[in-house]
Amino acid sequence: MSWWLAFLCGVIAGVGIYGVLLNRRRLKKGKILAGRFRRRKGDSFYKAVNHRLSLGPHFVALGGGTGLSTLLRGLKGYSRNITAVVTVTDEGGSSGRLRQEWGVLPPGDVRNCLVALAENDSVLNNILSFRFDHGELKGHSLGNLILLAATELAGDFRLAVEEMNHLLAIRGRVLPVTTEAVVLAGRTRDGKIVRGELAVSLNGSRLMEIWLEPRDAHPLPEVISAIYGADLVILGPGSLFTSVIPNILLDEVSTAIRKTSAPKVYVANLMTQPNETDGMNLYDHTSWIAKVLEAFPDYVIANKAPIPEDTFSMYVASGSYPLMLDDDQRRALNEAGCEIIEAPLVKKLDNGMLRHDSHRLAEILVRLAKEDRDQ
Repeated sequence: MSWWLAFLCGVIAGVGIYGVLLNRRRLKKGKILAGRFRRRKGDSFYKAVNHRLSLGPHFVALGGGTGLSTLLRGLKGYSRNITAVVTVTDEGGSSGRLRQEWGVLPPGDVRNCLVALAENDSVLNNILSFRFDHGELKGHSLGNLILLAATELAGDFRLAVEEMNHLLAIRGRVLPVTTEAVVLAGRTRDGKIVRGELAVSLNGSRLMEIWLEPRDAHPLPEVISAIYGADLVILGPGSLFTSVIPNILLDEVSTAIRKTSAPKVYVANLMTQPNETDGMNLYDHTSWIAKVLEAFPDYVIANKAPIPEDTFSMYVASGSYPLMLDDDQRRALNEAGCEIIEAPLVKKLDNGMLRHDSHRLAEILVRLAKEDRDQ
């Protein structure tokens, strides 16, 4: 595997070289300070920023997919005390192929979170998200292959992720919720047993029960200690049954979340997900969280901004509808002990897709954490 090591080192060196070239280009445009005195001043500013971030709230965010990485991009501007806990049940795309062919845990969601927490996430994203388009590597992203190489070198996925945390100098840390090869499974209302992330997603709105196999799988100890040391525990945003819930299906995780003194927050999705959450409203989503967690979250954060008309039509055509609260849902959540926070959280990307506004969302979460910490 020595060529993998050379490959990994080459990529990391490439990131550094790219950064140097980028800074030189900015220097020519007058976008960075020059001179010894100014560099020292810049160093002091950098240290001051890092000091401020080190004093930020301790966040634990559990999820997967694009929802979690979007959240992290906002939080890293306020704190470097962030623990991203990532689900490991992904079976699709490059991650699924690597899991099947190499027997490793799926690296895709972990990679996305590492990039999201990096200081210069745009540079890293361009490199680590590069996807090969032909040959044996067709469909694989470079970042997934680097994590595979690091796992082979370290002999353990957890150690590989830990090393990537250090190599990329991220603001926080990324942890797989478990290093055991777990499989997502569920039972539908008509008694059908479905196994695997894809099957669960296709039958999500018809599920009566959901679990992980093996049922006695254990989380990483670092995940549990992070939850008990958190100022705020965040669930979502992300696919309900395949990104958020898998993390809390581990008994030790759900127990720690219930017992920690930190407030628990559920960040609701902007839209329903075809098949997975067909016909489910926002209260239904929260009820499933409560069913698995055996407790309702302290806060529910929901979008209240209208969806742009052209984007709305595109989503509806694919079977996806806005998740908005009405009076009945608000009443039910209040009766369950949830405090509701509604805010305009929609951000439209250039490709027409919708995402949470990571900065507005982070502002809300930071405020909640500080309010609780100051009490």
